[in-house]
Amino acid sequence: MNVHDLPTPALVIDVDLLQHNLATMAVAHPGAALRPHVKAHKCTALAAAQHEQGHHSFTCATVAEVVGMAAAGLGSDLLLANEVLHPQRLAALAAVQDVALVTIAVDSPETVDAAAAAGLQHVLVDVNVGLPRCGCRPEEAGHIADLARGRGLTVRGVMGYEGHLMVMDDHDEQRVKVQQSVDRLLAAHADVGGDIVSAGGTGTYHLHDRVTEVQAGSYALMDTYYARIGTPFVQACYVLGTVISATPKFAVADVGLKAMGMDHGNPSLETLDGQGADVWFLSDEHVTFVPHAGVAAVGDHVHVVPAHIDPTMAMHDVTWLVRGHEVIDRWPIDLRGW
Repeated sequence: MNVHDLPTPALVIDVDLLQHNLATMAVAHPGAALRPHVKAHKCTALAAAQHEQGHHSFTCATVAEVVGMAAAGLGSDLLLANEVLHPQRLAALAAVQDVALVTIAVDSPETVDAAAAAGLQHVLVDVNVGLPRCGCRPEEAGHIADLARGRGLTVRGVMGYEGHLMVMDDHDEQRVKVQQSVDRLLAAHADVGGDIVSAGGTGTYHLHDRVTEVQAGSYALMDTYYARIGTPFVQACYVLGTVISATPKFAVADVGLKAMGMDHGNPSLETLDGQGADVWFLSDEHVTFVPHAGVAAVGDHVHVVPAHIDPTMAMHDVTWLVRGHEVIDRWPIDLRGW
């Protein structure tokens, strides 16, 4: 099949560019030094490609991701880097412990109690290293670990996510602030113990030499948000759209809010002859744009590149792998949902 035969909007991955990104990261953080975050693609087939690069431990954001990875035979070491309290969801995690090593993040007595009550066995203490989201204060981490051990849980170490530092224009300032975040995490680890110190992401992967593993995910496919900081990773994913209406002043393609993550702003758009475009806005099913050169015609195809890859992947049922114009495979986005 030719890529231009796909029904649009179609989520497309260039397999050669994907392999470039996976290999590049595997050199920077080989084997267990990287715990790829599957929330960035929600696809067990892509996780298997990361596994082939030597990464056998994975980070998950949802219960469905953990369960799906275990079912796919990729459960040798799964971290749910999120706090979960609902008994039914925790029971789903406990149910796969016979085929997977499952570890869950905890940051309070309540999350420790919930994990223990569900019969989970392994936890990681989540530490707030500067991002106002989940995580206990560094000075509370030892107490949380003691509570967990008192409930019979194995405490594997600590994690902290400096998400507020992923994209910064001043790289020197970024380096200093990341090191400050790691200082907080290591101080907590001194009180917690365990073998794991987990942190980082695509925007800071190159700044981590004091942790045991990095939780990067977006590097595999990339988006325009991360592209602006200049990494060795290239854009491997886009949404193929079809121009469905055109005027001398603007054109409309069939890639809208239901096909594109928008929390990091508008996507970029290119016509097939390599011309860029000004994206005016997206509505439910449409993107309205003005090509930088020429006039778009009804039936033309466009490449729409997301500003945030993670929610974009979660909006599609399948992704198509291409080499040049040839469609070579179809991967289900099988880890969608909570």
